[in-house]
Amino acid sequence: MTDLHTAIRQKLQAAQRILILSHVRPDGDAIGSMLALGLALQDAGKQVQMVLSDGLPATFKHLPGAEQIRAQAEGEFDLIITVDCSDAARAGPALPPNRRPDIVIDHHLTTEAFGELNLVDPAAAATASVLTRHLPAWGLTITAPIAANLLTGLVTDTLGFRTSNTTPEVLRQAADLLELGVDMSTLYFRSLVRRTFAAARYWGAGLSRLQRSDGIVYTSLTLADRQASGYSGRDDADLISVVSSIDESEIAIIFVEQDSERVKVSWRGLKPHLDVAQIAKQFGGGGHRAAAGAEVRGSLPEVQERVLRLTRRALNHE
Repeated sequence: MTDLHTAIRQKLQAAQRILILSHVRPDGDAIGSMLALGLALQDAGKQVQMVLSDGLPATFKHLPGAEQIRAQAEGEFDLIITVDCSDAARAGPALPPNRRPDIVIDHHLTTEAFGELNLVDPAAAATASVLTRHLPAWGLTITAPIAANLLTGLVTDTLGFRTSNTTPEVLRQAADLLELGVDMSTLYFRSLVRRTFAAARYWGAGLSRLQRSDGIVYTSLTLADRQASGYSGRDDADLISVVSSIDESEIAIIFVEQDSERVKVSWRGLKPHLDVAQIAKQFGGGGHRAAAGAEVRGSLPEVQERVLRLTRRALNHE
């Protein structure tokens, strides 16, 4: 591991033009990690582009450096880094064709070793936790704006320090970041509590068709729902957090129609012994034991039937 960190530090120091990418439908950890690393490298005198194929969700536009995020890369780069991204496909079209990342930094259990250097820590609660631990060792300074982004990653991926992987280290990291002057209450509210009017209307559509059977609580969001509500994202607007709080259920699922032939599926395991990442892997996806996702080809009814069938089978085996 020491050799890996030495190699990462050397690559960061040698590079001048750096591209940082994360996954499609980005969440708070993806965005916070990208901005934290990008700002730290800029402070070190590097030219950095931060690119998200799906752009920046409105929920995170308040973060320091958010105005720099773009949907497409421009020019040539001597270093490409992905953060919080489990495979090359998840980076979307932002990843230059026929170019593997030089450095992969992630914490997902199902992450593929698709970079030249792969720093993957499945025990970490968030990619932001990995960065908080290692940025100083790479010669990068954590300032207040960088700390705000790192804390956003910690808060969102632990659902406000409520998930089972909230370790003493994560809480110590949060305390250290707070000491740098971060406004925790504002970050928490904007990342986990506040919703746009369009997102609330979108939620209403999903909640209206909520169902529960065989230990599974699930719902779907259609293209028509997105259009009618005015919600601009391709995700579930974090409705999964509400669905996964429903009592007397073991697994929560949301199906989000992307187009007529693709559906984004999100699983949440509501019991400690369940590993929903293994279910997601059957559909080409991945994630964590308690939270996973996949993009599945097929119409919404077809995908829903297949996913529910295999999820029920997994529950029966458990």
